[in-house]
Amino acid sequence: MSAAHSSLYSLLPSVTEVDQYLKERRQRFGKPVRAHVLQTLQQLREQIARSAESEEEFTFFSGKEEILKHLAEQLAQQGQTSIRRVVNATGVVIHTNLGRSPVSHQLIESILPLLSSYSSIEYDLKTGKRGSRGEGIKQHLRMLSGAEDAVVVNNNAAAVYLMLMALASGKEVIVSRGELIEIGGSFRVPDIMNAAGVKLIEVGTTNRTRISDYENAISDKTAALLKVHPSNYKIAGFVEETSISQIANLAKQHQLLSFYDLGSGNFFRFSQPALQSIPSVQQELRSGVDLLTFSGDKLLGSTQAGIVVGKEELTRKLARHPLYRALRLDKVTMALLEVHLAAYFQIETLPETIPAIGMLEQSQSKIQKKAEKVFKSLKIPANSGWTCNLQATTSLTGGGALPELYLDSYSLILHHESKSAAQIQEFLRLREIPIIARIQRNQVCLDFRAIFPKDFPQITESLHQLFDAS
Repeated sequence: MSAAHSSLYSLLPSVTEVDQYLKERRQRFGKPVRAHVLQTLQQLREQIARSAESEEEFTFFSGKEEILKHLAEQLAQQGQTSIRRVVNATGVVIHTNLGRSPVSHQLIESILPLLSSYSSIEYDLKTGKRGSRGEGIKQHLRMLSGAEDAVVVNNNAAAVYLMLMALASGKEVIVSRGELIEIGGSFRVPDIMNAAGVKLIEVGTTNRTRISDYENAISDKTAALLKVHPSNYKIAGFVEETSISQIANLAKQHQLLSFYDLGSGNFFRFSQPALQSIPSVQQELRSGVDLLTFSGDKLLGSTQAGIVVGKEELTRKLARHPLYRALRLDKVTMALLEVHLAAYFQIETLPETIPAIGMLEQSQSKIQKKAEKVFKSLKIPANSGWTCNLQATTSLTGGGALPELYLDSYSLILHHESKSAAQIQEFLRLREIPIIARIQRNQVCLDFRAIFPKDFPQITESLHQLFDAS
């Protein structure tokens, strides 16, 4: 080992020196931190040793102070949460990778006293005895959907799994071949059915399934007919789909159960032209289907949950199944879901109360005004190579809710004569409050449909940093 490499070991601080350095900066030094410091120092020793064995150029810290600063920065990052607030400039309202529907700030504040204290989550105040968990949620869902009863678990995949496990395990369930979908996170309908102990019977073809296909597949081992919403894909062209009404009627004729995994259900009638054709949960239940499942954090605009509505006789079986306890909601999710459902009883103020509904209902002219407000605040340096303008665009509903359903929107378009769109996108993504934008025709597009007014100062500041960095 060369003398130069040997001298590098002398730069490494002792644990005591690190302790003192952190104390001076009022950083906590406990056992987990000590273990991390020891591990990092060992990694630095190994790095020096490896460099001594190779002839490659080696760059190391210039002094002990630099190493101490490096360790302090690492520890500060360890104390931060990995989930961060971001600005959604993609135009996708229900964005799966960005937390789907944003939860109402107003409604979060309304439940803080409940969450920071004890609550009557399983306590009947009238009798002074143990109460029914989530009864308020069930009452809201019964009134909003018109269903006899409801059961709620932690997500829609869990709702489908519980439904199949409790009511069809060991038997056959018939599904259209075109509805054996896979969605984000490798959730596959066949895998869920297999895990629930159900034998999958595929009928029809990828693009065409008739009611006669279901009828011909019914046997004495059949427990139910299942319909699955395509969620995040769409088949167009030479297609034929069997409606849930036809499936429910056929199931009744043969004394079978009918299930519908709707994926994304809602109780709101949109005035937005592109969304007016979306059937509500109430409409889908009028088909006569026995049980219907949907998510709480998609079109409903609430927190993650799997909601089952339908026949009381069947929901009681779900609630009594041992699996239900493993899948049920925690008190935070229950409180959030209940206040969001309660908001649906004030339909005239719903777009202002629930962010996802408000964003979906926005007109293009309203989005344009938002984009113009930020655009007017920008100061683009002369002869900087930057082109920045406003443009009418389209955005997506997203979130496995309405595949390929485009909404008219408005965007701020960025282009630089020597920087790639990917470089600009990365710069915005790496800000203290990341801005997640999309690339369109080799330009960076900041779509304002899903941007909150509170995000405007951050966008302006980040864009000025971008202009200054060029």
